[in-house]
Amino acid sequence: MFIISQEHFQYNDPWSQTFNDRLKRLICGDFRIAYFYEYPDNSTFRYRIYNMIQVISNKFKNISASFFCNADILMVDKIIDNCDLLIICRVKYSNHINSMIIKAKNRGIRVIFDVDDLIFDVNYVHLILNTLDQKLDTYAWDFWFAYIGRIGATLKLCDSAITTNKFLANMIGEFAKIPTHVIPNFLNKEQLEVSHKIYEYKTKSSFKRNDSICLGYFSGTPSHNKDFGLLTKSLIEIFKRNANVNLRIVGFMDVNSELNKYKERIELCPLQDFINLQRLIGEVEINLIPLQNNVFTNCKSELKYFEAAICGTLSIASPTFVYKECIQDGYNGYIANDIEWVDKILHLIDNINDSYQRMAQVAYCHAIDNYAWFNQEKPLLEMINV
Repeated sequence: MFIISQEHFQYNDPWSQTFNDRLKRLICGDFRIAYFYEYPDNSTFRYRIYNMIQVISNKFKNISASFFCNADILMVDKIIDNCDLLIICRVKYSNHINSMIIKAKNRGIRVIFDVDDLIFDVNYVHLILNTLDQKLDTYAWDFWFAYIGRIGATLKLCDSAITTNKFLANMIGEFAKIPTHVIPNFLNKEQLEVSHKIYEYKTKSSFKRNDSICLGYFSGTPSHNKDFGLLTKSLIEIFKRNANVNLRIVGFMDVNSELNKYKERIELCPLQDFINLQRLIGEVEINLIPLQNNVFTNCKSELKYFEAAICGTLSIASPTFVYKECIQDGYNGYIANDIEWVDKILHLIDNINDSYQRMAQVAYCHAIDNYAWFNQEKPLLEMINV
């Protein structure tokens, strides 16, 4: 495990503002963009709204942007009266949402839907539930058909869409028959600042480590049980062959009973805020990104790669659409199909004192060039000007 001196970073949600403060932020530009999301959170909201507003506010002098949510729904007239573009992100259909979209269109305001996952087409409900390891009972069918159907209904009301990669953009185009623009997920200022500190500490110490190798799996939610299950046999084989290899799991995860015999070598960490998650990622040598390979998982973004790369941690990922695009095997990380995990992990361990630091630097620079907030002007400007 890499040795990083900082044990904990101070964190507070950076999006806690009153409605009036957010409205003032919206109306200060010549061209005003209103984002709408159901409620601020640390996942989709952060990547698809908070980060976007950060770029707009810092890079475009005459364009302003602000966000609103369900708590502001009674103030919808004020929002629509003071915006030139409305972007609705992953919001379920309701009478209020329908009314907001109609009011915007009646006033000549373009409405865009932003969605970061294949959760709008009920034709994929069965696949999604199986992939997410959901119990296939009446409650699940009722919940997921309603949830996905309502998101799809909102999407079809909009003029165009924004999403995270070309594969998902094609799925949206087939479903909603509207133009779709790709703006990737990317790192915000706060993530970059803390990750740079971690990477700088590692480089200055020549990637100083203790005697153990730590593999990391950063799941977030228990819906990744089947993804993690792809690794069970490989991890057991790695544990058998290497007494100094440990595993760190962050988030909610059911550890397979077969791995319990190695529980003293498995560290379970609770779900983290997005700042301290970077510290935990930065400490491990190998970031594991196993994914089932199907239509749903090919719609996922590459955030697990660049969140690790920016900390100087190398990833091994399944060959889904985005990871085959962003990782050059053996150059800035590794791609592993279901039977290659042991070989790829052992190869990286064997080269931990040889090529690791060089590859980590390549991955870090790649993350900066492609996923730093200050390099996202072009796709955002293209979206605004369409």
